[in-house]
Amino acid sequence: MHGMSKASASQQLIATKLGLSRATVSRCFTNHPGISPETRAKVFDLASRLNYSHMEKAKPRAHTPRLQKLMMGVLVCVDLPSFENTLYDNPGQQILIGVTEYLRTVATGLDLHYVHSRGSGLDDSSCQEIASSRRRKWKGVLLIYPFPRATVDELMATYPVVSLVEQYGTAPLDCVDVDHHRGISRLVDALHEAGHRRIGFFTWKYSVEASWALRRYGAYLEKLTTLGLKPSLEDCVLAEGSDPASVDRASEQVLKLTREGVTAWICAADHQAYELITWLKTRGVDVPRDVSVTGFDGIARPPGSPVLSTVEIPYRQIGVIGAKRLTDMVRKRFDVPQHILLDCNLRPGETIAPPRSA
Repeated sequence: MHGMSKASASQQLIATKLGLSRATVSRCFTNHPGISPETRAKVFDLASRLNYSHMEKAKPRAHTPRLQKLMMGVLVCVDLPSFENTLYDNPGQQILIGVTEYLRTVATGLDLHYVHSRGSGLDDSSCQEIASSRRRKWKGVLLIYPFPRATVDELMATYPVVSLVEQYGTAPLDCVDVDHHRGISRLVDALHEAGHRRIGFFTWKYSVEASWALRRYGAYLEKLTTLGLKPSLEDCVLAEGSDPASVDRASEQVLKLTREGVTAWICAADHQAYELITWLKTRGVDVPRDVSVTGFDGIARPPGSPVLSTVEIPYRQIGVIGAKRLTDMVRKRFDVPQHILLDCNLRPGETIAPPRSA
């Protein structure tokens, strides 16, 4: 790479790692219409993890007027490398594809960063790479995954902010999310039609408050009440954390309740359901012969697992609509906050069967 500029060398590194040409990488940063949203998302993802900033200004041509290009900050709350290196499908990548897809159509750039879930604000050590000089170029911020409240409030004091997963703050927050109530309703209906009458709920507790899990829990209680099934809080199992020891203790409780008459479990997320199915198998419990299990998300199944009965979240569309909402807010800074909920469809799988007692 002798004779290359630092920017060119960084782009060549990205191209090499992704198996692309440097020209393709360069075009990703200039919103070239010939680049697919999937490729743009991969390039921005890797550039962020390599701490490469594409925001340096190129030298303008002589007599060419300089145009002010809109730039949006995109923050992903996650502990790397789990955003990419995981046993499960990555919804965050699909959201990012939708974001890049829309921002390209409106000639808007994005500045992508990963922020640790343990952070407590923009002054936290995990945010040191987001220099204040770069933040001054942002016109708005998109948040992917739940963030600590302090970070959300700090960002909202300065920028228009749109969250792509519902989260809590002290001020009204624009959000694009899935309709949790409709998704849970479809899962309960599928179990009810299969003959289940005692349906339990299972979820984990996360380091950052998972409002999506609480929304699905509330929807579960509401739906069972609507069907006259008289939900029991004893049939709701909440793991104390997402660490293996906490999940194992909660799984033991699931096993106990299954032996006492719970015939089906709704897990708040697909990854929770796959972990539970694998754990139950080690205890001699077969899904769905002995108990039915459903998830929520629609991620691809890990190797060796059954096809999970679940609902599919339109992640890519969440990214598109969230990016559009943010650009609208930049143009109209003090618009009324909006909460946009997208529909989700039932995906039949292999983990629902009639209860054995039937």
